[in-house]
Amino acid sequence: MSENSNPNNVENDEFNLINEDSDYKDLITRLNEIKSTIALLEKAIFK
Repeated sequence: MSENSNPNNVENDEFNLINEDSDYKDLITRLNEIKSTIALLEKAIFK
């Protein structure tokens, strides 16, 4: 029987988790920027 889990798979999984974490942080940052922009637009519209 061959073993599916090898060191390369573990390293790839760790790399993918790091990338996903980074992607989520980038997404949250971008969403916060959009939120700020919307707040500024609302202030300008409702003056």
